[in-house]
Amino acid sequence: MTTNNQQPGSLLQARNLSMAFGGLVVFSNISLDITEHQIVALIGPNGAGKTTLINCITGVYNPTKGNIVFQGQTISGLRPHQICRAGIGRTYQIPRPFMNMSVFENLQVCAKPGQADFRGLLDLAGLWDKRDRLAKTLTFQERRLLELSRALAVNPKLLLLDETIAGLNPSETKEMMAILARIHSEFEVTILWVEHVMSAIMETAHHIFCLHQGALIADGCPADIANNEKVIEAYLGEEYKFQE
Repeated sequence: MTTNNQQPGSLLQARNLSMAFGGLVVFSNISLDITEHQIVALIGPNGAGKTTLINCITGVYNPTKGNIVFQGQTISGLRPHQICRAGIGRTYQIPRPFMNMSVFENLQVCAKPGQADFRGLLDLAGLWDKRDRLAKTLTFQERRLLELSRALAVNPKLLLLDETIAGLNPSETKEMMAILARIHSEFEVTILWVEHVMSAIMETAHHIFCLHQGALIADGCPADIANNEKVIEAYLGEEYKFQE
């Protein structure tokens, strides 16, 4: 890793980031700062480049151009396990547990060396009583919670969530939001959250970035984003506009 200048309070910076697959440009010249200890949302229509951006941050893809700095160190070009060890955990749109392993074994496999508080993680997720069950026997919501627990088991400074409440019913969504609030406060972790459930984002996020057609079209607090005409036209629609 090489040391880079980083803004005070900034945990992660992306500078002039571009990603292309052959002639297909997914996004171009994106720059953003993730402020430490915040819940930051990444929104935009399907195909805007949100998951691809997360994949660049976590080393699944090496950006075509630009640079990513985490805690003052360049992580662009590192492999996923190196970025994970540096302090970045993630979940996936579709949970990916080891189906033929128990809930407890799933955490053991993913945990950072020395991590021992599996009881606390599974209590938070409501899975301690199911710790010996195979992951394939869990409900969809429980698999989402296991996915979240596995990401926390790496003891991250930055947690990337990719549509964590997608597919959940309103009651399950409310439960997941309460868990995310606890994670943010009790684990002192910064969260970058990709999500389409805008009611959850508007209620929870401190700062929002909006992507559209591979470009960053706006960023700001929820009220600013909800009243941004570009965001309304590209994604939100008038029903999300905050009323004064």
